[in-house]
Amino acid sequence: MKNIVVFASGSGTNFQSIIEAVQRGELSARISGLITNKPGIGAIERAEKNDIPVKVINPEEPGSEQDFEEALLRQLEAWDADLIALAGYLKKIPSSVIRKYSNRILNIHPSLLPKFGGKGFYGSNVHKAVLEAGETESGCTVHIVTEEFDEGPILAQIKVPVHENDTPEDLAKRILKEEHRLYPQTIQKHLQNL
Repeated sequence: MKNIVVFASGSGTNFQSIIEAVQRGELSARISGLITNKPGIGAIERAEKNDIPVKVINPEEPGSEQDFEEALLRQLEAWDADLIALAGYLKKIPSSVIRKYSNRILNIHPSLLPKFGGKGFYGSNVHKAVLEAGETESGCTVHIVTEEFDEGPILAQIKVPVHENDTPEDLAKRILKEEHRLYPQTIQKHLQNL
């Protein structure tokens, strides 16, 4: 059975969708651990409720960028990671990790990439930009992580209509619902191709 390590920085709703897909047997893998850069977040509570090991590795703590990279690589090796799933992880993945796990790091992004991607485009920033641009549709994208933010090969997308009176929160809710469906399905397909 393949091992997935999830990286998250927030409440962990996409992490939860992966947990539930594994429990339902729709995702034939094991979640071997959660890596986060922040203590006390919702994703940690979700991991603890499901007996998933957690490691907090914060790049802002004293030490060099190299210490952070080495700590990530050590933990990924300890958990025997076959695939890394970024689920709202708000730190750039170091190049050495991307190289070692080439084609094995996935991310879900709340827009139809390549639109509204890149540095600074995360969370409500994305939805505000979509509304300000007068887009008639948005959605979510699962892509392979490369060294440039949100520029890796696209694996799957779901389109969501933008309604005239949408607030960023309204749009976020509709897109998040689709993210929870799309991400586990795409992870399963990608694991079969590894």
